[in-house]
Amino acid sequence: MNEKKQKSGFSSRIGFVLAAAGSAVGLGNLWRFPYLAAKYGGGSFLLIYLILTITFGFALMITEIAIGRKTGKSALYAFSDLDRKSGFIGVLASAVPIIILPYYCVIGGWVVKYAWAFVTGSGSAAAADEYFGGFISQTGEPILWLGIFILATMVVILLGVNKGIENISKVLMPLLVILSVVIAVFVVTRPGAGAGIAYYLKPDLSKISANAFLAALGQLFYSMSLAMGIMITYGSYLKKDANIEHSVRNIEIFDTGIAFLAGLMIVPAVFVFSGGNEASLKAGPTLMFITLPKVFDGMAGGHIIGAVFFVLVLFAALTSAISLMETVVSIFVDKTNKSRRFITICVTIYTIVMAIPSSLGFGVLSGISIKGMSILDMFDFVSNSILMPVVALLTCLFVGFVVKPKTVIDEVESSSHSYKSKKVYEILIKYVSPILIILILISSILNAFGINTL
Repeated sequence: MNEKKQKSGFSSRIGFVLAAAGSAVGLGNLWRFPYLAAKYGGGSFLLIYLILTITFGFALMITEIAIGRKTGKSALYAFSDLDRKSGFIGVLASAVPIIILPYYCVIGGWVVKYAWAFVTGSGSAAAADEYFGGFISQTGEPILWLGIFILATMVVILLGVNKGIENISKVLMPLLVILSVVIAVFVVTRPGAGAGIAYYLKPDLSKISANAFLAALGQLFYSMSLAMGIMITYGSYLKKDANIEHSVRNIEIFDTGIAFLAGLMIVPAVFVFSGGNEASLKAGPTLMFITLPKVFDGMAGGHIIGAVFFVLVLFAALTSAISLMETVVSIFVDKTNKSRRFITICVTIYTIVMAIPSSLGFGVLSGISIKGMSILDMFDFVSNSILMPVVALLTCLFVGFVVKPKTVIDEVESSSHSYKSKKVYEILIKYVSPILIILILISSILNAFGINTL
């Protein structure tokens, strides 16, 4: 497996940027970012997040894309291709999307359900107190919707990197931006929205804290598709003459821009609806499926905006699911040398089979839990809170002290005149990033054991 294979790839740099941005822009941008920003001081959180994006996030993303392009392989073999003793990092990195894909599709199915409800005029029913709990506790209907979501994802993967992923990203990403702007403009022009806008954007220096920093750091990690093997896989499809540094900068602009607009859509709307009650803004995951439907139902023209919003969320969820499935398919194509079509069908069957327990974990299997976590939450904890920080830490140590930062820098400079920030990059990847990742890992473990650090 040490010989490089010719693989299909993105036809252009913009195609790569839109596909990678589509991976980064997902549910984390549209529900997690707004409530974290509201919880940790609005403008203060935005400032911290922006600083971390252009430093920590930039360093990790450019590392993964460079490793992918240099080796031309998925995460499974990329690390061993550079250093034979480091293949275990690729195994751990490959495990992340394999675990995430099934339960992510469960949530994707919920989004399809809500988009259908609002598009077909059932928004008022979806806003009822018992609607969400009643829906996810069922057996058949949630599985039906997740099946639709998975099959839609499969179709794109079967079409291939260029005709499938690249082409759908060229359509969905511009639509994501347009819909985000339309909803944000509508919301901020509603009567009384000014107070919500001020709450979201005005920095509260008293809320700048270690907890706010860790929250922003965790969100960045979650949002940018880092340590999942995705950026390594997409990097392996990137042409050798594409400027990696510029590409990463454009991806971050898309990702951060959508997250910012999501806050501008959600925070003022919920603020107005709740009469300025901050607790409504900090509802966590229930914000999207319980609080927001109520907001849209009580807003003039809200049913139309609700339909547009959930279609927007569906697009975001779909682009992220596509990147997850593509990464898993790429891993097993590299491992087995079987055809892409055969592996895609196998991965689809695996995803459906493994998604069912996560879906039933809110219904007939609700009695199964570990430390109070449902089946879905347990998979989420293992992948997002444990494996991803571990993989990111090992990647930083691998580049910083095994193959050396020069390996990444040379790959970046092979398609540009120079990497102007290479000295800063070296410091970030060897010293700063590992320390930050260790803080995330410690915080995640403490939270799991009921010691609230955030």
